[in-house]
Amino acid sequence: MDSAEESQNQGSETPARAGTAGGSDFLQLDLEQAPPGGRTEWLTARIRAAIADGTLPLGSRLPSSRVLAAELGVTRGLVTEAYQRLADAGQVQGSGRAGTRVVAAPLPPPAPLPPPAPTGASGAFPAGTGGPFGPGAGGAPVDALRAVPCRIDLSPGVPDLSAFPRTAWLRAERHVLAGLTAADFGYGDPQGAPALRAAVGGWLARNRGIRADPGEVVIVAGVAQALGLVAHVLRERGLRKIAVEDPGSLGARQQLEYGRLETVPVPVDEGGLDTAALRASGARAVLLTPAHQFPTGVVLDGERRRELLGWAAAGGLVVEDDYDAEHRYDRAPVPALRALLPEGVCYAGSVSKLLAPALRLGWLLVPPRLLDEVVAAKRYADLGNPVLAQLVLARLMDSGELERHLRFVRRRHRRRRDAMLRAIAAHLPGARVHGAAAGLHLVVTFDGADFEDTALAAAALALGVKAHPLSWHRIRPGAPGLVLGYASGPPGELEEGVALLGRALSRLR
Repeated sequence: MDSAEESQNQGSETPARAGTAGGSDFLQLDLEQAPPGGRTEWLTARIRAAIADGTLPLGSRLPSSRVLAAELGVTRGLVTEAYQRLADAGQVQGSGRAGTRVVAAPLPPPAPLPPPAPTGASGAFPAGTGGPFGPGAGGAPVDALRAVPCRIDLSPGVPDLSAFPRTAWLRAERHVLAGLTAADFGYGDPQGAPALRAAVGGWLARNRGIRADPGEVVIVAGVAQALGLVAHVLRERGLRKIAVEDPGSLGARQQLEYGRLETVPVPVDEGGLDTAALRASGARAVLLTPAHQFPTGVVLDGERRRELLGWAAAGGLVVEDDYDAEHRYDRAPVPALRALLPEGVCYAGSVSKLLAPALRLGWLLVPPRLLDEVVAAKRYADLGNPVLAQLVLARLMDSGELERHLRFVRRRHRRRRDAMLRAIAAHLPGARVHGAAAGLHLVVTFDGADFEDTALAAAALALGVKAHPLSWHRIRPGAPGLVLGYASGPPGELEEGVALLGRALSRLR
């Protein structure tokens, strides 16, 4: 909940109001139905059920914690805790003096898991297949894992989808539709709607320190398309290989390889990308995540930044994936490389980690010498992104709604990150944690372990928990580990998932 609501809800006991011992007008609650010692769970469940069946529709306001506690004759802390649980699950949102409102219906219960498959070397699938963690997954193991049903999903790269600002989006969409003419529903500019390109310029200036004219912005269908467009243009210019971080994003590497570029691994250590190794690689372009390296979470340090910018100024090209730089908790913001050397950096970002991947909305800034070629590639790829969604996003950026949403999810993600850290300390003793100061995921490694991390991930999946083995995102060998996302689930679910990881680990040792 919002901090103002949280402060309002502080307090201990509220005396019962005369004549209200049997319940409240709100949902006709009857406290006598609550089991002894389980009043918080009972109140949470009753409100959640009312949201699910439409009794409390989206946008409706809950009573203040003070009022409801007085009507029920319970402590204010009990009501506050119930509201907090609903907020952690993404169903309500506190808005200061505006109170706590319903923002999302609970998701339907997951489909029952299929019966366990015969176990083999992987621990969860027949020997020789390994499901998503063996040859059966082919070249797309992440897609194969995504398709497997499970109870708890700790996959990285997924934001809190239940927190999507539906009310703000609908309000912005109504505003946009009211101002559109018939001509606005025709083919748009392949480079992107001018309103969104201008809004992105303002967003990047405020949040990443990047000065970008709207004419420099290309609207794309997420960072994946941005990488595909850059790969196409570089290939047309005769470039055949591009350096990538190792470890680094498997999906990004595959996107570049699909664009017919050879990917050359460059090691990452505590200071970020090894710039000396980059120079030795002979690559003339490099893809990296300098603000929050995927997956290790390290930040490219000052000396490496200077060396990298010198390499780019001498003719190299940096492709900067700023995939989740907005999500930080325990450190100061890190400047974008694009802000320091616009003529040597292609900069890609999106709202996939801030709002939802399903929107397929992002942006690409390229050096002036590449702009016309990138715009042409975008035109021939799809004639441009859907215009209405672009205009709605522009409205959210210009109105300040997107920044308000960022502040809200940042607080929520911090609580979930903290819950996962506590669970790791309790259930994965000896695991080393990396990259927990920012982002939507962290990495745990097991130094000196004598098992494959794919075996650990497969054993966890057999218990109903999804996680990425770190080896998926490596090219060269390294210590086994897991990449664990914490943004998409409430704290209780995260704690249960890590406990099950601990059980899977004990079976391998």
